[in-house]
Amino acid sequence: QVRLVESGGGSVQAGGSLRLSCAASGRAFHITKMGWYRQAPRKEREFVASIEWNGGGTTYANSVKGRFSISRDKATNTIDVQMGALQPEDAAIYYCHVDFVEILSSKLSSAWGQGTQVTVSP
Repeated sequence: QVRLVESGGGSVQAGGSLRLSCAASGRAFHITKMGWYRQAPRKEREFVASIEWNGGGTTYANSVKGRFSISRDKATNTIDVQMGALQPEDAAIYYCHVDFVEILSSKLSSAWGQGTQVTVSP
């Protein structure tokens, strides 16, 4: 089982920046991809950004391109997302997500973090 722990959420004024981190831990797993999703009140959870574990390729939602930057640290199984030029519409609970392979069974699986709140005031 893989556990995700997020940190770095908080409140910021419009135009400000925040950095979120997510650390994956567990036994006998190999990460294939990690990323961030977000869910605002009364809205569906939506994709924000992801990073391929081996090659480092990144993908971003159109709404955050040019403002958010995702990175990974393979040594610590951690990802960060640097969020800039934040706007009130970026306010949401941000969830970390991981796709991984269970080494013993070769089974593909995934996990979600508990979420961290990001608040952006006008």
